Amino acid sequence: MSTTVPTAFDEWLAAYRRVPERDASFTTLSGEDVDPLYTAADLPDEERIGLPGQFPYTRGIYPSMYRGRVFTMRQFAGFGTAAETNERFRYLLDHGQTGLSTAFDMPSLMGHDSDSPSSLGEVGREGVAIDTVDDMETLFSGIDLADVSVSMTINAPAAIMLAFYVVAAERQGVGPERLNGTIQADILKEYIAQKEWCFPIDDAMRLLGDMIEYSTNEMPRFNSVSISGYHIREAGSTAAQELAFTLKNGLTYVQEAVERGLDVDAFAPRLSFFFNAQIDFFEEIAKYRAARRIWARELRDTYGAKDAKSWLMRFHTQTAGVSLTAQQPLNNIVRTAIEALAGVLGGTQSLHTNSYDEALALPTEEAVRIALRTQQIIAHETGVTNTIDPLGGSYFVEAMTDAIEAKAYEYFAKIDELGGMVQAVKLNYPQREIADASYELQTEIDAGRRIVVGVNQYTEGDDGQTPILKIDPALEGKQIARVRAVKAARDSAAVEACLARVRADAANPGVNLMPALLDAARAHVSEGEVVLALQEVWGSFTESPVF
Repeated sequence: MSTTVPTAFDEWLAAYRRVPERDASFTTLSGEDVDPLYTAADLPDEERIGLPGQFPYTRGIYPSMYRGRVFTMRQFAGFGTAAETNERFRYLLDHGQTGLSTAFDMPSLMGHDSDSPSSLGEVGREGVAIDTVDDMETLFSGIDLADVSVSMTINAPAAIMLAFYVVAAERQGVGPERLNGTIQADILKEYIAQKEWCFPIDDAMRLLGDMIEYSTNEMPRFNSVSISGYHIREAGSTAAQELAFTLKNGLTYVQEAVERGLDVDAFAPRLSFFFNAQIDFFEEIAKYRAARRIWARELRDTYGAKDAKSWLMRFHTQTAGVSLTAQQPLNNIVRTAIEALAGVLGGTQSLHTNSYDEALALPTEEAVRIALRTQQIIAHETGVTNTIDPLGGSYFVEAMTDAIEAKAYEYFAKIDELGGMVQAVKLNYPQREIADASYELQTEIDAGRRIVVGVNQYTEGDDGQTPILKIDPALEGKQIARVRAVKAARDSAAVEACLARVRADAANPGVNLMPALLDAARAHVSEGEVVLALQEVWGSFTESPVF
């Protein structure tokens, strides 16, 4: 008679089964099941993990990561007129911020001038109003554009805003070849998630291609598109959906540029990404690790990129706005710190931390300072930047990385079946997937199966009064007067000539629109006027119902 000796795992399993589990579903925020224990059996082969700075970059894109250079602290800012936002930029730079990130108001994002009837009540409310190159000059007054890295979060009219930026720098004596920064310009995610568009999808893709081509040839230090999963996640996607749809958007832009005849190694090193950092700590870290691995493999093996710089996924991270609560808003400081730590442990290159009062209004200076100090504490006090990828080799993190990667490829296959990402967007496929995921999560929260502290549990106590930033209503009138004064003082014949050229070039797919947009900026043509000229040729876009 033989006796089987229990292994250590058998002994653990027996003990585990004797303890009743608490009444909760053990899943990630995305609803993926989480096993009670992970072991060495869950580790992938060593090649998939790799080393920092080596293909497939699971552990980071640089050999030294934060031991060589800490992540850029790039806080998002913008409100009122260019003059007010310039003051906030200076405040942030004076308090240790290392890069600027520009938030535009809704009219600017939608391609409307401040004096348009469509802009009434929205001018300068949730970002800065930029109507002409004159506003762009004021925005960066006293800030050396050759010295500071600038990010601009705008998409549908991004090419127009880039033209304003290049001309504003030109007036500082800074040529486009010296500019360092990023413009978002991720147009597909607008149709998927953020819903700020100006033109039909195919024409918007053409405009993005023109901008990538121009930037590749004229702006070697500038990232011509920041492929954004942030807004996809804010719309309610799961982590796997954010990863899959973002990367597929990016690969679609690569395909667009290659079809124009651009060498992949000429533009791919200047593509960057922008991801969300949600509250599910380990899932987020795994998401970033899987993202690097997929991008490196696809650029090398699918698109034939030979320059290792083309394989590197460089990304910015912003903590999750959708995770912030209006109830007990000081809890948001904790949420933001945890999310920021996930971004850092996931290997982000730059980071924005949300302010605790952003569920109520634009952030106050005190809230902005706490958000920036959160980054500085992580960088300088916690020790997490002292070693590279400290969670690499974790049974749980490696298994989660593999699981999210596999889920992303499942989405890739479905999108390819539909005819590619542009066609999938036209068919509302990613929109429906996100809507379903968002509904499922909210149902869990409403039913109390997913706890949100201060919202559906632990709600006792007085929230008190949180001071909020109030935008002076007079600023709208001030901006309207400013843009009207610019329009009255400029050479109207030059404006009409520039707009005629914009319309002519838009009608000719073989012409790059950027030179016409730059000349329009120099002539003080407004953003709204350029958008209307393009719409005369291309038309506009109306979303078909998802439900």
